[in-house]
Amino acid sequence: MSDVPPPAPIMVGGYGSAGGYKFSEDEVDSVIKQWEDLLAHLNDDLADANNIKNVKPPAAEFASEDFVNKGANPSGDTLLKQHERMRDYVSNFITALRAAKNKISVAEQESRDQMNQQAKGV
Repeated sequence: MSDVPPPAPIMVGGYGSAGGYKFSEDEVDSVIKQWEDLLAHLNDDLADANNIKNVKPPAAEFASEDFVNKGANPSGDTLLKQHERMRDYVSNFITALRAAKNKISVAEQESRDQMNQQAKGV
């Protein structure tokens, strides 16, 4: 994952670290679902950003090539990198939410998530 800051501390019920977000045990599943929906939208946006980054000039002439090489592609690259950073942050936040909900460490939750992905064949 790219270099993104860790999520703020999360408390679910009485478990977790104070000084960040606090959710009741009744609302945490809804919060996780909202962040998962955001992650799905970001993944769609990543595909669009990748298309912008890789756009080709419509013709082999100066105006088209200059626009693509000096405008569209570099802008698309920046857009793609920022979306990747946002995706990574949201993914990290979801892992932290699940860890707080499960009353385990983030590292333990990451291991659980990896095992679940392997079991699904992903």
